[in-house]
Amino acid sequence: MPKETVHKLLTQSTDKTGIQFFRYIFVGGVAFLVDFASLYVFTDYIGVFYLISAAIAFILGLITNYILSINWVFNRRSLDNKTIEFSVFAFIGIVGLGLNELLIWFFTAEVGFFYLLSKIVAAIIILFWNFFARKVTLFK
Repeated sequence: MPKETVHKLLTQSTDKTGIQFFRYIFVGGVAFLVDFASLYVFTDYIGVFYLISAAIAFILGLITNYILSINWVFNRRSLDNKTIEFSVFAFIGIVGLGLNELLIWFFTAEVGFFYLLSKIVAAIIILFWNFFARKVTLFK
């Protein structure tokens, strides 16, 4: 891959949805690691019930995702007010949190998956929700 292509893919501001989604996968990966590690620590080391741990961990991942998204993924913003922007970003995340809780519960309690495997399945589904909802509403 030519150096200028790598530079454009990783560092230049872009409005191209494909490049933004590529970056968002990495951002989502970092946020997922924060979320997943927090879930594990809160549940297995601190002894918090896994659904409560999942909510706390999801919020930590949401904050990570926001910071990385506004600094690396999306260069255009629909809102000038950062408080309102984060509120909308968080609202989309809260919908994602609801999906997260529902999917983790379903795959753990009903399907019989180990809770961490349930989290992985939920995260893949929620990745698409979060990216496209945020792209359409906040970062046109």
